[in-house]
Amino acid sequence: MTTLAEALRTGVVVADGGLSTELEFRGHDVTSSLWSARLLRDDPEAVVAAHAAFARAGAQVATTASYQASFPGFAAAGIDAAQARTLMARSVQLARDGLAQAGQDGWVAASVGPYGAFLADGSEYTGDYVERVSVAELRAFHRPRLAVLAEAGADVLACETLPAAAEVEALLAELAELGMPAWLSLTSTTGPDGIARTRRGEALAEVCAMARDVEEVIAVGINCTDPAGVAAAVEVAAAASGKPVVACPNSGEVWDAAARRWTGRPGVGDVSGWLAAGARLVGGCCRVRPDDVRAIADAVR
Repeated sequence: MTTLAEALRTGVVVADGGLSTELEFRGHDVTSSLWSARLLRDDPEAVVAAHAAFARAGAQVATTASYQASFPGFAAAGIDAAQARTLMARSVQLARDGLAQAGQDGWVAASVGPYGAFLADGSEYTGDYVERVSVAELRAFHRPRLAVLAEAGADVLACETLPAAAEVEALLAELAELGMPAWLSLTSTTGPDGIARTRRGEALAEVCAMARDVEEVIAVGINCTDPAGVAAAVEVAAAASGKPVVACPNSGEVWDAAARRWTGRPGVGDVSGWLAAGARLVGGCCRVRPDDVRAIADAVR
């Protein structure tokens, strides 16, 4: 099978949707600090079934249930380092099992959430933690799980929902040393001035440009962003990075971290507009379900 990097150079690839929120829709409790990573231990078959549902809907990429999986996060939940390694590696196999269950070929992307995901306080949508956590500390946080997910046989690392330049800097340094294919996607906003920015307020163009000369990064883009801002952000990412662009917005609803619930009206967005702007890896994030992915796949076709 061709590599994902090769596929993105020659066409459009359909990614999956929001795995954790799909598991929630299916009746599983994902309210703990581990979010869907809890099910890697407690109900792995549920994870496989959710992956399979996205694959049947047309997803060519299965993104693992490891977004919230980290050694410190597992330790806080009473899971030791050896079992943490086992669960992270299991996430890769479960994604592959989901593709197989659906009878679909595809790629497994190991999800790597930001430091803010470990904090489980919604700060991946603000990036405030970069004021008190150094780039060196961010590198040390990400390094061991990047290695475990790479060794587990993932096709690509999906470093996603990144809110700030400092975390991008940390991950780029680690990826260059690891030598593993990866994509980077930021959570962004587009203000009234029309300028796309990271959630921390930095110009998206400047942050995406940081990845331009990093060979290991096969795509750059945005995820967990309001669909209305996707096309503008995709244009910026394409021009700044010179790489294929990721577009995996959420449903348009907003997560209220204090109330721990979603607010707003869902909608997939203008997929044809994303493609026209230059998106090459298209899918969804939170609250984007298999039927939404099917609509995205139909738009791609």
